[in-house]
Amino acid sequence: MKTYVHKEGEVKKLWHLIDAEGKVLGRVAVEAARLIRGKHKPQYTPYLDCGDNVVIINAAKVKVTGGKADKKMYYHHSGYPGGLREQTLAEVREKHPERAMYLAVKGMLPHNRLGRKLATHFRVYAGSEHEQAAQSPQPYEVK
Repeated sequence: MKTYVHKEGEVKKLWHLIDAEGKVLGRVAVEAARLIRGKHKPQYTPYLDCGDNVVIINAAKVKVTGGKADKKMYYHHSGYPGGLREQTLAEVREKHPERAMYLAVKGMLPHNRLGRKLATHFRVYAGSEHEQAAQSPQPYEVK
């Protein structure tokens, strides 16, 4: 008996809506990455895109625990000598409220060409309004 491996186009992609208001940043990111990757489906294959699309709303109202708001650092280098820039989580959330959630989810995806493709399958919005109303995403409850 041979093992069946599905093709990439055979999986039906759904849309999920996650409301992050009052939830912990990492917990929401884990669930979103799991849905994007497709690990909740019986057809899961590690090297194929078999996951769903995710819309995360209210990213500005997400909680962080401990002292992460002041201790967690984000780094960016310009490529020039002395070009290392650093920001705390509080500074990132103040300037771009949805960026912390985006980076948390993206960091939980594979760090290869599949991960770069999967990173296009989710959207993060700071408020409760989103542009994916036409896809009619189904509400998804994060525990």
